[in-house]
Amino acid sequence: MKTTVKKLSETKVVLTIVVDRTELEAAEQIALKKMSRDVKVPGFRKGHVPLSVVAKNINPNALQEETLDNALSKAVAEAFVREKIQAIERPEVEVKKFVPGDTLEFTAQATILPAVKLPDYQKLKTKRAEVKVVDTDADDIISRMQENFAEKTKVDRAAKEGDEVVIDFIGKKDGVEFDGGKAEDYSLKIGSGQFIPGFEEGIVGHKAGDKFDLELKFPKDYHAKELADQKVSFSVELKAVNESKLPELNDEFAAKCGPFTSMDDLRKDILREVKEQKSRDSEEKFKDELVGELADNIRVELPEILVEDQVRSIEQDMQQNLAYRGLELDSYLSAQGFSDKDDWLAKEVRPAAERRVKAGLVLAELSKELKIDVSHEELSAQIETMRQYYGKDAKTAKQFDNPDVHRDIANRLITDKTIAKLAELNSK
Repeated sequence: MKTTVKKLSETKVVLTIVVDRTELEAAEQIALKKMSRDVKVPGFRKGHVPLSVVAKNINPNALQEETLDNALSKAVAEAFVREKIQAIERPEVEVKKFVPGDTLEFTAQATILPAVKLPDYQKLKTKRAEVKVVDTDADDIISRMQENFAEKTKVDRAAKEGDEVVIDFIGKKDGVEFDGGKAEDYSLKIGSGQFIPGFEEGIVGHKAGDKFDLELKFPKDYHAKELADQKVSFSVELKAVNESKLPELNDEFAAKCGPFTSMDDLRKDILREVKEQKSRDSEEKFKDELVGELADNIRVELPEILVEDQVRSIEQDMQQNLAYRGLELDSYLSAQGFSDKDDWLAKEVRPAAERRVKAGLVLAELSKELKIDVSHEELSAQIETMRQYYGKDAKTAKQFDNPDVHRDIANRLITDKTIAKLAELNSK
């Protein structure tokens, strides 16, 4: 077999491959063995017919087609391995010449990973942000804990700021109920800002048993496009008013929150956790920005197939996230100022996809440069950790027996180790 390689671009290559007579004869033998399974010849058991007899009792055109397929598959695989070319999609094959039993010439065009020239990855400008914690960082957390321990008492008076009320309500636009605008026995803290402007304020001054209407208008930037800047009416029934009495912030309160003997101990523990979380966030941001800076410092042609894969992935993730929040893509696009889906894909999704691909290429090259690998022990430990995490879901847990899943996990570990090493090299 003879192979000639021609580079069409940084991401495209075409191989011209010539298969000789000996290789075609071998491909034909493989074809005959495969076709012999279904050949019936008097005097022979099915599947035990000699290949010379098989050749005389099958359609010659079918034999040629099977031989050609075998020869192409084997030659493509061997040629790309021999030339050390890694295709990232199935090569496009075009037969130029095929003389059964004599010669085969064809081309195989494929998308490949471009060569990446790394910049000086040990002297990047990105710096790790200093983590600072002040006493007031604990205030909001303590306030939420205080709310959780609040005593709620039903009162026979008008609702005021800070009360928790129980309501039924029905929202209508132009006299017609709209989705998400109806609830029964809904608990709402007045002043929490859960509802659109005017709703909570409209409950203030009413007592349990009151029924009233609120004429309101949705904000212009409301996420549901069909309701944004629209006038609506809410019919509300106030069923109960509960007064919240917050506990005093003393040593007794601290003891309710955990193994603390004083408010000072509680505050110190909260600040410790806040600092640890800020440190984790800072480290992740530092790593992300390092990878971003490294990717920004390379110029490389991106394989379109990889970019399109990421575009689909980002779009799918967005659709799922919006659905989880009860939103639709059109509402998000309108709120963000995109004219339509194509505008969003062009301005937000594709640039993000290109950044992902670029980062992936530069990290793959860096892992080779740094000779980073994953040991069998590391991979086994990670698989076992994930298996235990997903142990309750038998179907998901079973996926960890799949070799392809093992490779994906190994690649993720290599990426994580590469980023960690990059951070270490730029922390001196």
